[in-house]
Amino acid sequence: MDLQSIEPYSILDARGLTCPMPLLKTKKTLKDVPTGEILEIWGTDPGSKNDIPHFGGKKGNAFLGFVDDDEGYTRYFIRKG
Repeated sequence: MDLQSIEPYSILDARGLTCPMPLLKTKKTLKDVPTGEILEIWGTDPGSKNDIPHFGGKKGNAFLGFVDDDEGYTRYFIRKG
């Protein structure tokens, strides 16, 4: 899957937030995403590279991957299960 071409249902901008806020906001936002749709999370916290993939594969969800953006943040993708 080409992560660059994903059209997400919703984007969560968590840039500038530090642990645990990116993960907490991801959990809250994902509740409002319909099943089968994709949430894209933008983050700058280094700990999110462990936290979000680990969380993204739980409860029937699928962590699709992440890419480092040229603008200095990371884009994460979770498909709600």
